[in-house]
Formats: sequence, structure tokens, C-alpha cells
Amino acid sequence: MSRLVQVINGPNLGLVGTREPEVHAPETLADVERGCRALAKTLDLEVVFHQSNLEGGLIEFIHDARTKAGGVIINAGAYAHTSIGIHDALKILDVPIIEVHISNIHQREEFRRHSYISRVASGVIVGCGTQGYQLALQHMASLLGNGRT
Repeated sequence: MSRLVQVINGPNLGLVGTREPEVHAPETLADVERGCRALAKTLDLEVVFHQSNLEGGLIEFIHDARTKAGGVIINAGAYAHTSIGIHDALKILDVPIIEVHISNIHQREEFRRHSYISRVASGVIVGCGTQGYQLALQHMASLLGNGRT
């Protein structure tokens, strides 16, 4: 099984660290990626980060994961609450999927309290800030088993 984990980020997540840092996080997405890469090495995983503001771009990343990734960590941003297309693309995958939200979506507007992605995810991490990505990576490592021989 592949030890590659694709970390897919949706709209506005390229602005993490500058967009409402009191809600989302003071760290940038580049900071998150650096932290995940360092953690991945200790977990014997490889990570590839993607970010797109376009729904179709996210679906392309998911389709790419079908043949390359052992697992997917996804923060689809607002598309988590609206995109049946992303849900359907994820549903096709035969690998673990972990959904991440930096903020606690259950404490925000009513429309954010539902996620189409949660129905196809192996796990969901919300409200842990950018640390949620590292928690997802640790859980993904356990789902993929110990890759060391």
C-alpha cells in the first residue's frame, strides 16, 4: 500500500494566516505544510500538498489520488458544505479519507454545520486549529499501518 498521503485544501485556505486569523489560524498554509512534512518523515509517510479555489481543481486532485495515494486528508473549506461533486469523487476512492476543518464548524453559521464530505470520511477533525492536520496525519499513519520493515 502506498505511503503517500495527499493533503487537499479548498477555497480561501491559501489565505490562512491572513484571513480571519482569530477564526482560522495565525499560521500560513506553508507553515502547515512544513510541519506536516517534518511529522510525515517520523511516521514513514510522504505528503503532497494541493490547494485550489476551484471545485473542479479539487476534484482533479482527488481523481489523481485514485492511482497514487494511500490516503487523503482534505479540508475542502466551504465546498465541504455545498459540493456533491467532491463527495462523489471522494466516494470513488478506496483509501482512507480524513476531513479537517481548522475552525469548529459546529460553532459557526448554521449552514456550515453540515458536511457532504463527512459521509465518506474515515474520520473528521474539527476545531483543533492547524494542529488538526498533524492529528489527521498521525491517524492516517495508524490507518495505513507501520510502513517500516
